[in-house]
Amino acid sequence: MDFGDILSQWDSIQSQKPQHKKNQVSHKKANAPTKEEKEALRQGYSYEQIMQNESKQRINPMELWLRRYGTVDKDREIEENARLEKLNNINYLKSIPPEATLDLHQLTREEAWDKLKIFVDSCCIKKLRKILIIHGKGNHSHGSDPVLGQLVRIFIEQDKRLGTSGHPDRNHGGTGATWVIIKA
Repeated sequence: MDFGDILSQWDSIQSQKPQHKKNQVSHKKANAPTKEEKEALRQGYSYEQIMQNESKQRINPMELWLRRYGTVDKDREIEENARLEKLNNINYLKSIPPEATLDLHQLTREEAWDKLKIFVDSCCIKKLRKILIIHGKGNHSHGSDPVLGQLVRIFIEQDKRLGTSGHPDRNHGGTGATWVIIKA
């Protein structure tokens, strides 16, 4: 079987198929205005006039590319990544001073709990990373354990937004204060 036989066989198959082609009619009016043309007419211009005005304006190809795709400031991205990396480093967070302080002296347990809740909420909204809670050493507490120190520890353990905590050095409150890292 050569190529000519294949073509004649294909022609015979094509001639045997029924022809269902009907003349397709477009329901769109001839020369109907497009959306852009309608908008131009509404504004009092013809679409052709607008296109001519736009084609007369010359723009620098570099400016066109920048408008279309934008720019990336790599230096700013590097600085931002370094800043975020530093904020996620726990040793750095331990060394920075607290960004906000709450003093719970002279408060009852219930008052201290409410103040802690409000304080942590506001610090999270402000996106602070380290806070200091001054609860005192319990010198005036009845019993052996300081009441507010234990309350602060329980609050920190229960609040999922709070992370690492510890006591600052003696100059900044010692065991009478607790610093806390707020999780990002």
